[in-house]
Amino acid sequence: MNKLKFLLVLLISFQFSFAQTGEGGMWMPNTIKQVEKDMQQMGMKLNADDIWDTSKPSVTDAIVQLGNGCTAEIMSDKALLFTNHHCGYDAIQKMSTVEHNYLEDGFWANSFDEEMPADDLTVTFIDDIIDVTPIILSGVTDDMKASERQSTIDKNIATFKKSTKQDKFHTINVKPFFKGNKYFAIKRTTFTDIRLVGTPPASLGKFGGDTDNWMWPRHTADFSIFRVYANQNNEPAEFSDTNKPYTPKYSLKINLADLEEEDFTMVIGFPGRTTEYLTSFAVKQKQDLANPARVKVREATLAVMDKRMAKDESLKLKLASKHASLANYWKFWIGESQGLKRFKAVEAKQDFEKDFTNRLIQKPALNAKHEKVLPRLKELYAAKEPYVAVQSYASEIFGRNIDLPSIANIMNMLVKRSETQGDGFYKAMKDRFKDYILNNTVKDFDAGTDKEVFAALMEVFTKNVDSKYISKSLSKALKGKTASALADDIYGKSKLTSKENIEALFALETSKEFAKALKKDPAYKLFTAQQKVLDEKVSNPLNKINEEINDLMGKFMKAQMEVYSDKAFYPDANFTMRVAYGRVKGFEPRDGVFYQPRTHLSGAIAKYKPNDLEFDLPQNIIDLYNAKDYGRYASKNGTLVTDFLATNHITGGNSGSPILDKNGYHIGLAFDGVWEGVMEDVYYRPEIARSIHVKDNYVLLIIDKLAHCDHIMKELTIVKE
Repeated sequence: MNKLKFLLVLLISFQFSFAQTGEGGMWMPNTIKQVEKDMQQMGMKLNADDIWDTSKPSVTDAIVQLGNGCTAEIMSDKALLFTNHHCGYDAIQKMSTVEHNYLEDGFWANSFDEEMPADDLTVTFIDDIIDVTPIILSGVTDDMKASERQSTIDKNIATFKKSTKQDKFHTINVKPFFKGNKYFAIKRTTFTDIRLVGTPPASLGKFGGDTDNWMWPRHTADFSIFRVYANQNNEPAEFSDTNKPYTPKYSLKINLADLEEEDFTMVIGFPGRTTEYLTSFAVKQKQDLANPARVKVREATLAVMDKRMAKDESLKLKLASKHASLANYWKFWIGESQGLKRFKAVEAKQDFEKDFTNRLIQKPALNAKHEKVLPRLKELYAAKEPYVAVQSYASEIFGRNIDLPSIANIMNMLVKRSETQGDGFYKAMKDRFKDYILNNTVKDFDAGTDKEVFAALMEVFTKNVDSKYISKSLSKALKGKTASALADDIYGKSKLTSKENIEALFALETSKEFAKALKKDPAYKLFTAQQKVLDEKVSNPLNKINEEINDLMGKFMKAQMEVYSDKAFYPDANFTMRVAYGRVKGFEPRDGVFYQPRTHLSGAIAKYKPNDLEFDLPQNIIDLYNAKDYGRYASKNGTLVTDFLATNHITGGNSGSPILDKNGYHIGLAFDGVWEGVMEDVYYRPEIARSIHVKDNYVLLIIDKLAHCDHIMKELTIVKE
């Protein structure tokens, strides 16, 4: 190997190994001993056992999964729970009415008795994480077909779970890591009696709205407060007036001290999904095909929703959660594609794949095992390419952005399964199907908005998707008719647009009556016909390709770990607890521009626009600013820090995660990432990836000086060191 080639390989290897330690890692808490020294060299004063130790109380005992999509943390010995405002959004929306709009006006309980039950919200503690790889992979061999391998694994998981004691509140979840090369059993305790303690008004908790989403500088007080309740034995229980605040194993202290650039930080939470080990072929399709299609669909949807919500306050409240969810990833996908292109992620992945191949060739035994994996993945992604954009358009349009096709297709599942399994299945399962539709789709369904979105998206679909993927029914329905006229026709005649009619359909005694009634419905006929075409011409061939890709990605992951055997690896995120460490740090988003890592209340005042949907502020925060009455929450220079940046790698699911300092003290709540660095879930770059956090000084200022919640303040343990 000549000197130049050696240096190139060394550089590529360094770039790859850098992503595996320090900034960028999402480490399982039971494995952080392997990076303990690195964390301490960056400034951490704790030991790994202080963070995770099942034999004694440790920091991770205070970190919980909130519902199925956020993180929260225990902040007092009475189980006071801090999380993001947007994590509590759904629960707060359900409690709100036009007369008592807690989203807009905020809410503060003055006593335990005033705390409001948060229906359907759960809090899950992690009791233990156990490596069960030998048990789950027992009987699995390298020469097995993917389906045979998965069948063996599924049986082993089922057998293992049967051998463990579980109930409604205490469960064991077995999950794959490293693309199925390792399995861990996660013991969990779930509490269901969760109550709202306090939330700031949206003008603080959602300050900046969609305009500031994913952007820096931010000035958002993105927090809400709940409490965990238990029975008299301190065990999980259904809601009861006799329940008491839970006594936790561990609660976090708050540090109000100033933050300096390069200060050590640690985020612990439940990140949802990362794909850092994707091939260059996969990244290119995400960047060029899937993301642009998704963005186009959501852009059209949001334009309709914005127009209608601006005219109707009750509709704005009803659609608030769905709109926020759609807008969040619309903006994310735009930033992700732009970041991947800007930092040449495809080219970087290609360089790594060349280095991997060169190293593999130098190890004959490994080469014999793995030499065909990467070339075959390239072939499969080439076969997948014609379907990628179509699948993205279809899943967004018929599975996410419009509610009526979702209702029709769920009902069709009941029809089809009843046809194969008999009337007994229909009678046993119809109430479950009904409840799912009513609780997950119809609860926020507005037929007028859905109709307009349908019209807009039919134009997107027919203009961007090849006609061979459009059903004859849809083509015929649109022939000589505008999408708006078709929408009027479908939504005017369908019985699936009203809760009462849906309940009446599910009240039918037999599956034949149910199917017969549905087959007369124009929405059901149109959407099930279209779904059939998509299943046959897109989903089925794509599923076959993806099955082999998934199998090979497990082998590719194993090959990487064997070829780079001296590197520390962490698994992609999968909604399990992770520790990510980094430092307080600004960044340079583009040439000539540098962002400081802190923002201040003065910046929020500068953005203030009276009565604006996104940049309004309550008068009391303005008065506080004018008086500069920040008390102990002020920085040394007399300012009030609102938000700050760090290099910790976070993603969806980390919302509400605590960010801790070198001593394990709570200093803020993670709630976002910077737009320029959102490609970090695929390709982490420490110079641009930044997590955004609301600082505890701002949180406590609001609780103390605006809400005057002395009883909450007395529960918290606060230092300034």
